[in-house]
Amino acid sequence: MSVTRVLAVDDEPYNLEIIEEILEDLQFELKLASSGPECLAVVEDFAPQVILLDVSMPKMNGYEVCKALKDNPNTAHIIVMFVSARGTVEERMEGYSVGAEDYIVKPFGQNELKAKLKHLNQVILEKENLEQQVEDATSTAFNAMANSSEMGQIVNYIESIALIDNVPELGRALVSCLKSFDLQSNLEFRFDDAPPEHFASYGNCSPIVIELFDMLKNKGRLHEFSHRILVNYELISMLILNMPDHDPDKHGRIRDHVCFLVSVTEQQFRAILTRQKLESQQAKFNDVAEMLHRKFHDLIDLLNTNRVSNEAVFKQLQEELEERIPSMGLDEDQEVFIYQKVDQTIQNSVARAEAVQDVKKAFNEIEQDLALLTSKD
Repeated sequence: MSVTRVLAVDDEPYNLEIIEEILEDLQFELKLASSGPECLAVVEDFAPQVILLDVSMPKMNGYEVCKALKDNPNTAHIIVMFVSARGTVEERMEGYSVGAEDYIVKPFGQNELKAKLKHLNQVILEKENLEQQVEDATSTAFNAMANSSEMGQIVNYIESIALIDNVPELGRALVSCLKSFDLQSNLEFRFDDAPPEHFASYGNCSPIVIELFDMLKNKGRLHEFSHRILVNYELISMLILNMPDHDPDKHGRIRDHVCFLVSVTEQQFRAILTRQKLESQQAKFNDVAEMLHRKFHDLIDLLNTNRVSNEAVFKQLQEELEERIPSMGLDEDQEVFIYQKVDQTIQNSVARAEAVQDVKKAFNEIEQDLALLTSKD
């Protein structure tokens, strides 16, 4: 089901008017609430798919309202987008810790709000399409955990990713491994020359998660808040959504496991990138070798053509001289001189022909060397 109902909550009537004006041309049923308690009073009957929730409100602020919504099984599924005049890392992390899916900073433009709602609409559609698959996958994951130890799962994962040669499959494999520990995760794989790729246990990474990845990727290895943990490596970041806070020993063990899993995954990620780069370089080298092959053969054909042409010219010249010199009235010394000059020219031509053969031999050796290089994987 796509987004059809939106609940906007703000204690400032002017802000509600702005939201109402922006969304009036969209096919949404919009309901307005001026406080947190009013929001909680109407939300179950109105059943919105998205709540635009102001942070700074009297009596009950947005964080408290969001926590109450997420603690209620009847409203926990509703997507919450915080609306705030401040957007620091601490505030975004606070918003995410109480369960919000997105964050927009005032003042915002019409296109920005519409774009965020459009993205959240896509998140809802994909989440609904995956619900049945999630049910089946969860059952399979529990069976796997019952039959294997935690270290066994990690060993199986390390063995399996050694055969993976592309990034999307590697990302899905890590998500699947974390599911075997009953962990919900979001991942970011970063590239030098391309936008990052994201993976999630269910659907896509929400916008607020992607913002957290970008803000915290250079801020240290580990960030823990509430029952979540974010692990940063140079090329990969991972956010675990449901760390086992009820069991301190298991929490510490899982934290060590996920750090190790990100580490070994990054090594395989680097290997994949290196392999792809080498394959690209090999393809370019093969193209150059093929071009040189064509050029060499074109040059050899030209040399052969010139040799044949020279031989024909000298043969014709020799025949004409043998026919005409006797009738030219030359004395014997003059005839000998002319014949010697012609013979010397022919010998020089033969020497050049032998040099051409040396060139052809050198070209053949170069071609053989290129063939050996292009045949190497």
